[in-house]
Amino acid sequence: MPEEAVNPLSSVIALLKPKPSISKMVEAGGRWRVERSEIATPFYAAIVEGRCRLTVTGCPPVVLAAGDFVLIPDSHGFIMDSEEAPPPGATRVPLETGPGTFHLGPAEAPVEMRALIGHCRFAAPERQLLLTLLPEMIHVSGHDRLMALAPVIHAEARSDRPARGMILERLLEVLMIEALRSSPGPDRPPGLLRGMSDPSLAAALRRIHGDPAGALSVSELARDAGMSRSSFYARFQAALGCAPMEYVTTWRMALARDLLRDGRLTNAEIADRVGYGSASAFGLAFVRHQGVSPRQFVTRGGAEAPAHETA
Repeated sequence: MPEEAVNPLSSVIALLKPKPSISKMVEAGGRWRVERSEIATPFYAAIVEGRCRLTVTGCPPVVLAAGDFVLIPDSHGFIMDSEEAPPPGATRVPLETGPGTFHLGPAEAPVEMRALIGHCRFAAPERQLLLTLLPEMIHVSGHDRLMALAPVIHAEARSDRPARGMILERLLEVLMIEALRSSPGPDRPPGLLRGMSDPSLAAALRRIHGDPAGALSVSELARDAGMSRSSFYARFQAALGCAPMEYVTTWRMALARDLLRDGRLTNAEIADRVGYGSASAFGLAFVRHQGVSPRQFVTRGGAEAPAHETA
């Protein structure tokens, strides 16, 4: 089986289906600030020159310098500003100085910071399920490949060439995978990246993602990891932040939602693809996990179940 087909990280990003939204060059000088709230979109920034401060909702502030790259898979708001905060009442509206280029701070201030900023969106209806597997923020310093990818995406976004959309989608997938796999290993919070940094757990995760229809159990996965059942369970829980079979169900449900939305398979065929013995067993599991039946999910166009609706 090809590596791409069983690699957990690439399979999650492919299922999220990143789509291009906004790409711009931001230049700033003097004391400045820009603030966005409730944007709920993936956000990345590559600092080309100078320094700035980034505060993402729910995370401590970080100072970004030239050569730094930051990716927030599910941003719900952020503040980016100069290290010295602007005075109260200072304008916060970016000034467009050219196609895809914006200036922050006093118009007369010389440029002290340049950054390539990008927003995208995840087209997959199961994005909330999948985002629980990823860290809130990734901050990488001195990674040449990431810093080279950002301007390529920016140039493609500003162009009107054939197959632009398809190329941007592939570039965004590469950018996200590169950022995710480049984040510091020992300091990763619980989640897929931390699990993949453990060679024993990585073997079990490749089994889950490569064979979701298989007979997956804690005992089988522990055998793949070369560990006892109890040791594997404890290590998986600590590294991934959830129990092994909870992770298995989350991945199976993400795949099922994607297949339901695609509409080309019957419930029985989907059940076979995601590890359930029959359409009825799959339907019961789907209701228990999603709060709606597969039919209701399709009728609603792949929308999330209302918060009050439970199995």
